[in-house]
Amino acid sequence: MADRGFNFSSFVIRWVLALVLVFATYNPSGYSWYHWLVGAENIVDPLLALAAISLLIGWVIYLRATARSLGIIGTLLASALFATLVWSLIHYQLISLDNTTLLAYIVLVILSAVMALGLSWSHIRRRLSGQLDVDDRDED
Repeated sequence: MADRGFNFSSFVIRWVLALVLVFATYNPSGYSWYHWLVGAENIVDPLLALAAISLLIGWVIYLRATARSLGIIGTLLASALFATLVWSLIHYQLISLDNTTLLAYIVLVILSAVMALGLSWSHIRRRLSGQLDVDDRDED
């Protein structure tokens, strides 16, 4: 059985993995798959393709889990919550719109947080409401 208990560290692990996925795909530092692709002399590189397929597998896992557990409305609400938080930080001048690198990092962290929330939502919902989400059934 997959239910071994869900706690804060379980969520943090999912979030760290989402951060790795997002930042490996693109980040403003210049060290990401995107920058590797753009700077590649030969775009037909097996390591570049292997990295792309590996990243794509990770994205499909996270996005599919997020779509299935949060749905469109839940994903939009989570994104709106984080967007409003960023808006508040900008409004109260804690961060500046002129600092595009910081804003890019914030957006990437928010994207990973929404994906980690989506991957964890069934566990969180069960803890909050006692309701169990079941999509698949094991055949005996």
